[in-house]
Amino acid sequence: MEYLYLLVLALILASTKIFGLLSKRVNMPQVVGALLAGVLIGPSVLNLVGADNSVLAGGDTLSFINHTAEVGVIMLMFLAGIGTDFSELKKTGVASFVIALIGVIVPMAGGGLTYGLFYGFDFTNQLELCKTIFVGVVLMATSVSITVETLRELGKLKTKMGTAILGAAIIDDIIGIVVLTLVTGLQDPKVNPVESVVKIVLFFVFVVVCAIVVKLLSKIPRKFYAKKHRIVIFGLSFAFVLSFCAEYFFGVADITGAYFAGLILCNYSSNEYIDEKVSIASFAFFSPVFFASIGIKTHVTSMDSTILLFTVVLLVVAILSKVIGCGLGAKFCKFNNKEALGIGIGMVSRGEVALIVAQKGNEAGIIDAALFPPIVVVVIVTTIITPILLKIVLADKDNGDEEKPKNKSKKTKAATAAK
Repeated sequence: MEYLYLLVLALILASTKIFGLLSKRVNMPQVVGALLAGVLIGPSVLNLVGADNSVLAGGDTLSFINHTAEVGVIMLMFLAGIGTDFSELKKTGVASFVIALIGVIVPMAGGGLTYGLFYGFDFTNQLELCKTIFVGVVLMATSVSITVETLRELGKLKTKMGTAILGAAIIDDIIGIVVLTLVTGLQDPKVNPVESVVKIVLFFVFVVVCAIVVKLLSKIPRKFYAKKHRIVIFGLSFAFVLSFCAEYFFGVADITGAYFAGLILCNYSSNEYIDEKVSIASFAFFSPVFFASIGIKTHVTSMDSTILLFTVVLLVVAILSKVIGCGLGAKFCKFNNKEALGIGIGMVSRGEVALIVAQKGNEAGIIDAALFPPIVVVVIVTTIITPILLKIVLADKDNGDEEKPKNKSKKTKAATAAK
């Protein structure tokens, strides 16, 4: 038996943690460090893992790493779903929906236009059309964990603006998952578009049926599952089953099934316990492998002048499209100029959500490895500049509804975990 994969796992876990801690020391999310660790040990720098000529491993070992990473991304999306706080949506309601809707339309249009300008528009080719749309789908993503921490530090997390950002981010994720499902379902030119749409509709019917079944099962007397750890096992099993059914029966991305499994369970009393226990396994093992695998697949040395220029333009579009889109949505909902700008900036960070979307696009054959470096750059830069810009825009004067910084409440932790 080949045991080299154990050494590779040790290398990935140690390097992602070390670089994650270094990122944390400079007030950046640890995901940035994990990405950089993957790039460092991958073919772009040290070439320890990721290619057939790697020092340690490629081939079968890399296949094992990819499967482990897939479990990691499923767990991440399950946690995002189960950590969703619908009470945040009730507080801002229409405002969050408008901000999220315009905040996905503008980036999607901007990303698709950027790709088309560099690589051409071919609307007669179904696969090329999906590629154009998919770059826009990547820019739709929002990860506000760093925004939450910055707003808390500034004492503005519980203001109307902070609540609107959280609510819009939740809706943003749901819209993004639906659009991702549609695009990945239509990517194969041999597949009938009508058939794909029907399968997607049937998938959502299936999700509703699962929600009803879970509701009925929740009526079972507690003596049949008195030990809490059983709830965690059943919940995680439910996520894997929905992930499998999504891919196998409906042609929908497995992460979509995992996300909706979390959404189904998020309103039950045991959701925080499941979140807490699954997070331990996810963030200690599976998630670092996933983020490192993205870095390993990022071949920086293969970037030519066209890719470099595309990266710069895509980054600018990624920033401006969220600021303009979400800012306009906020203005429509009667926020003042400063609040609207703060909301737009707060939605700029792409984080792990964009990486997850890019990974699924690569697996579906919609985007190739050459587009990974631009996406990784977008993720890292938008994550770095978001808190800086927020502090510049919001820290100088009081908006009138400022709160005093408080310790994290359970609800805030859940909202943060969702992103």
